[in-house]
Amino acid sequence: MKIKKPKFWDYKSPNIFAYLLLPFSFITFVINYVKKDFFVKKWIDDRQTIAIICVGNIYIGGTGKTPISIEINKILKNLNFKTAFIKKNYNDQIDEQKLLSSNGKLFCEKNRTDAIKKAIKENIEVAILDDGLQDGRLSYINYLSFVCFNTQNWIGNGFLLPAGPLRENLNYLKKYDAVFLNGNGEEVLSIKNIIKNINLNLKIFEAQYTPINLNNFDLNQNYLSFSGIGDPNSFLTTLKKNKFKVIKNLDFPDHYNYSEKDIIKIKDIAKHHNAKIITTEKDYNRLNSSNTEGIEFLKIKLKVINEKELIDFLKEKL
Repeated sequence: MKIKKPKFWDYKSPNIFAYLLLPFSFITFVINYVKKDFFVKKWIDDRQTIAIICVGNIYIGGTGKTPISIEINKILKNLNFKTAFIKKNYNDQIDEQKLLSSNGKLFCEKNRTDAIKKAIKENIEVAILDDGLQDGRLSYINYLSFVCFNTQNWIGNGFLLPAGPLRENLNYLKKYDAVFLNGNGEEVLSIKNIIKNINLNLKIFEAQYTPINLNNFDLNQNYLSFSGIGDPNSFLTTLKKNKFKVIKNLDFPDHYNYSEKDIIKIKDIAKHHNAKIITTEKDYNRLNSSNTEGIEFLKIKLKVINEKELIDFLKEKL
């Protein structure tokens, strides 16, 4: 059963529920501190034959890891690198697997180390990991690390799971190479100042959610939007920023598996409001082909604002 992200995670200040769960966050802290010692460190003798880029997050879900991985892959392919995506195989993340595989070679295994080994056998030069910053099996490898944040949510209430949305403390930014601030044009100066106070050398890149099939839609129509992603508010903000008339919005848990009953209900609500239906590409990829009629998806990329700096950064590091 999928559960929605608690709303209090994204409050700017912790509430009573966050404080009640705070003792359990200590468990998250301890796990982060000791888990690296439980893995055998020598798992790949020829790992120097492949460069590894990890695109992950500290805030759990909805930070733009997958679209940033795709953008980095495009840049590296233009630089004539032989690239591949690495993804841990979760049964409920078929949507992300489809999205990655439609944009490049994907190695998807039960653990990331096996996927990297397969990439090496196929002479891949750069492996791009969609998620994995907290994977203890990778903790001893020298790799290029990017941490993604959603500028609308930032770090929520600032607490570790389950009291808040953070996988690890913000001070862990000291050990990473770069940050992506992804959003819809929100002000990020204060966020940048916080980051620089933690790690002055951390490179900061900005990206904005940009529709690439906007011409497929009639913006004079009313729309019902629905999504089951890590941060549905960002999708709704993107729609409104691009002048969609959203008269009804439905949120579902992240990676939600839509049933026939769900789709019938969504279509009935849209009919009641005389509205067209729009969703995300990830959500569309989770629908059965038999029930996609009447449902359109907005194809979105994360446009890197300082792309030239990113290209130079990748050239320098690789």
